[in-house]
Amino acid sequence: MKQLKYISFALIAAWSLTSCANELETAPTDQANGAEVFKTAESAETVINGAWAKLNDDGPTYANIGYSTVLRTSDAMGSDVAVLTNKYGFPSAYAFTEMINNTASRPQFIWSTLYSTINNMNNVITRIDQTEGSQEKKNQVKGQAKALRAFCYLNLASFYQFSYLKDKTALTAPIYTEPSTIGSVPKKRASLEEIYTLIKSDLTEADNLLANYTRNNKDKINKAVVNGLLARTYLNTGEWSKAVAAAKVARTGYPLMTAEKYKEGFNDISNGEWIWGHGQTQEQSGASYAFHYLDVSSSGSYYYSFMADPFFKNLFDTNDIRSQLFQWDGLPGREGLLRYSKFKFKTGLIADIVLMRSAEMYLIEAEAEARNGNITNAVAVLNELKTARNANPYTGSLAQNEVVKEILIERRKELFGEGFSLSDIIRTQGTVVRKPYVDASGQPIKVQVTTPDGTVKTVNGRGHSVFNFPDQSAFAPNSKYYLFSIPQKEVENNPNL
Repeated sequence: MKQLKYISFALIAAWSLTSCANELETAPTDQANGAEVFKTAESAETVINGAWAKLNDDGPTYANIGYSTVLRTSDAMGSDVAVLTNKYGFPSAYAFTEMINNTASRPQFIWSTLYSTINNMNNVITRIDQTEGSQEKKNQVKGQAKALRAFCYLNLASFYQFSYLKDKTALTAPIYTEPSTIGSVPKKRASLEEIYTLIKSDLTEADNLLANYTRNNKDKINKAVVNGLLARTYLNTGEWSKAVAAAKVARTGYPLMTAEKYKEGFNDISNGEWIWGHGQTQEQSGASYAFHYLDVSSSGSYYYSFMADPFFKNLFDTNDIRSQLFQWDGLPGREGLLRYSKFKFKTGLIADIVLMRSAEMYLIEAEAEARNGNITNAVAVLNELKTARNANPYTGSLAQNEVVKEILIERRKELFGEGFSLSDIIRTQGTVVRKPYVDASGQPIKVQVTTPDGTVKTVNGRGHSVFNFPDQSAFAPNSKYYLFSIPQKEVENNPNL
């Protein structure tokens, strides 16, 4: 992993909190830097660029590299990824012993990363109107800052409290909308309703500010990304018609990829279906390290740790292009594990990180239509996605609960490894489901594998290895183990929590 220097970010270190409490990073040696970086709208944009790079590429350990840490943790704590517990990175998250532990390093890193980004965006939003430059440029910078702040708060709302539809008054995390200084008073936790009110306000304003903006790469936030974030937000808050409308805007101009394209490795931001992502180069490739967990087929991948639950494989039609990505592992010591080769490194062990695709927008639209009672529309949108994947169209019951169930299964199939597993379980008040890979009589299910020398042999299929919470209770809806914990360091520094 290459160590990157965030020059633009360092310029505003005087205002960047390591958490939302009043613990500051090292003060700058040149106080004029702050005034200089916000002199023009163009220079203010470098703050966003630096914060974006740090959000995605920086990290204290190989297991905690930028925002990908949130996505990998979400999937490791779900139902479909069977994490190898003898591999580095995510066994504690998989076993539900890490994110509930507020002294662990990962809860501290995720919290600090989100609030550091929020604070940088607060500086941009507060100062951009006083900079020199065209109104068009100021609108672009402010719109992107508003959207990125909303994105961070949406993550806090999604992982630090149960579903909005369970209890919108539930206290979650503090809200900060002004730049923090050494004299800032730490805030109390806001309710989900208060956080979502800010998220919707920020995104709605960003949608207007970015109306005429054309980006030059998919790392940048544009109107499509903003509407994708609005669609996620409205799905969380049960505003079904608004979720449908936003999802349609977001996916416009981003056609579903061909079936064959699906097999190329989910590593290229130029894919026409990708709405938003983080591009990687040989010189700037920190976020690529996440692929060492996801890529279970490339010879250069280190860990091969995000295997698939064999029962997940059974959800796919045999003609579905996605079903061709499964392979029983025949390597010594790994025989009987199930590879799902959705993610593959590019040459040079780099890979772009996907953050939003139009397929997700189809699924949001379908689910929102179904929950709103528009079953015919929901099935039509769902089948549009299924057809693109060569899967059988849905022809089952048109009962609302059955259609919603089918759409949620399709989300699992389509979005595997992209960070939605745990957040969907929290959002829908669902439960983690992990079963031993055995038949009805309790005997291991046999599978055929091919060893490196070409020998075909029959072995026991291997799936999940963790089936309960640390206290040995069964998985259940709205479990405390699903939530990310506020770090102990934050609790100590912020008496108002």
